[in-house]
Amino acid sequence: MKKTIHKASTRGYANHGWLKSHHTFSFASYQNPERMNFGMLRVLNDDVVQPKMGFGTHPHRNMEIISIPISGALSHKDSIDNKRSIEVGEVQVMSAGTGLTHSEFNDSKTEETNFLQLWVVPEKNEVEPYYNQKFFEEIGRKNKFQTLVSPKDKQVEGSLPINQQSYISMIDLDEGFETEYELKNGAYFFLIDGKVEVADETLENRDAAGISDTEKVTIKASKKSKLLVIDVPMN
Repeated sequence: MKKTIHKASTRGYANHGWLKSHHTFSFASYQNPERMNFGMLRVLNDDVVQPKMGFGTHPHRNMEIISIPISGALSHKDSIDNKRSIEVGEVQVMSAGTGLTHSEFNDSKTEETNFLQLWVVPEKNEVEPYYNQKFFEEIGRKNKFQTLVSPKDKQVEGSLPINQQSYISMIDLDEGFETEYELKNGAYFFLIDGKVEVADETLENRDAAGISDTEKVTIKASKKSKLLVIDVPMN
């Protein structure tokens, strides 16, 4: 078993005033040659957007982009005619493929928006751009893994497809609950909140553990926790 532990305090940080962002991997002004990726997971940004602020229209190409709101909401608009709000409980997937532009704004006058943005390197470039979002019922992840995203050619029922052999899951763990996760590739365990042991490593809020070269991992919650699992090819 190979382990990579990333404590929350070791992430890169950028404060742009309207945006506060923690970068798990090298991104923009944060460049760390030892923190470039975990397999095909290239970006994991923990973003807080101030009220009435957001990301202006900007381009993407040949990247699978997944957004997961933690609190608040974002309004989305893109060049392939999608104009929607993304709220807590929903997951957004964008296969940028041959190219698209989009914007994301926090429309609230008073509340911050916190969301996770993941970039996964696609298995094939120059595909037709794709967008979708879906609400996932909380009961579907209570002490069990709820698949949010899966490969488009091996799509798990009820999940959103992406152009890579990757599976993204979430689980809400009760205090004291223990389970096992069976790896399909390598898996990056990102603790949104709580306290858990993953493969005998203790994780607290926003800590992460990348695990590979093993078939399964034991997870035990020391207190009520929310855990994101990003299962990606390692090369």
